[in-house]
Amino acid sequence: MGEYSIQELTSIFAMQGFAGISLFSVLLLMALGLAIIFGQMGVINMAHGEFMAMGAYTTYLLSVMTQSYFPDLMGYYFFIAIIASFFVAGLFGYLTEFVLIRHLYKRPLDTLLATWGLSLIMQQSFRSIFGAREVSPTLPDWLMGSWMPTDSIFIPINGMFVLGLTTIVTIGVFLLMYRSTWGLNVRATTQNRVMSGAVGINTKQVDRLTFALGCGIAGVAGAAFTTIASTGPTSGSLYIVDTFMVVVFGGAASLFGTIASAFTIAQAQSILEFFISGSMAKVFTLLALVIILMMRPEGLFSIKVRK
Repeated sequence: MGEYSIQELTSIFAMQGFAGISLFSVLLLMALGLAIIFGQMGVINMAHGEFMAMGAYTTYLLSVMTQSYFPDLMGYYFFIAIIASFFVAGLFGYLTEFVLIRHLYKRPLDTLLATWGLSLIMQQSFRSIFGAREVSPTLPDWLMGSWMPTDSIFIPINGMFVLGLTTIVTIGVFLLMYRSTWGLNVRATTQNRVMSGAVGINTKQVDRLTFALGCGIAGVAGAAFTTIASTGPTSGSLYIVDTFMVVVFGGAASLFGTIASAFTIAQAQSILEFFISGSMAKVFTLLALVIILMMRPEGLFSIKVRK
């Protein structure tokens, strides 16, 4: 550390901090979907990472098709890809809930095993369709390059875009969950399913749409993921552990806890990676989370749920 000047250290920490913001954005998008599914429904979805990969592959396919057939639209296709990723992953999530998940409510171990098996099936499907090699979409020119607030600090434009996208999605989820009739139905079903059904709420439809929404947000996370990394058949599974850590540490069913948890974990890993290796940074972060959860098992934020 002695060979660095104060200005160089400031620049390094600023860039490491923004690298943490990029990781925070992807983790938060993933965790928002998982918090809705796990926090609101109590379903342990081990295939959540594969829904992210589905969104990433959707973006890749649209990139290839646009480049081949509509090259003049390359500057705009990414916005369409984000929307398409949401609906493709959301539709598959809707079908998954109807075919598989709805038979396994109140059986968390069976749900875990079933969704783990689904994740393996989806990984093999990706491998069979797209191959084992990682792929990357061709990004629009406006997503390339960096912004330089000073001569020594470089902030990637794609990272700023992902942060902006995450902010929009987070606000959208907040308005949907806390400022809409559907969100009120979801929260009522979470707190007292029997009473919600008694007053006329279609709890089965609420479950189906909630699962689809969570998977759709994971698809958006996949589209965002393509701006900072390449996509392979197992890309989603690499993020599932971190995503569960974010949801558990933040407190199940707590939107604000999810945001705070994602920011804390992402920044801790990014800053620690400057001093030690990436794997050791993850180990120290996990140990800190375990210690905190031992003292506060309900997470950073919690809500009271009436059974």
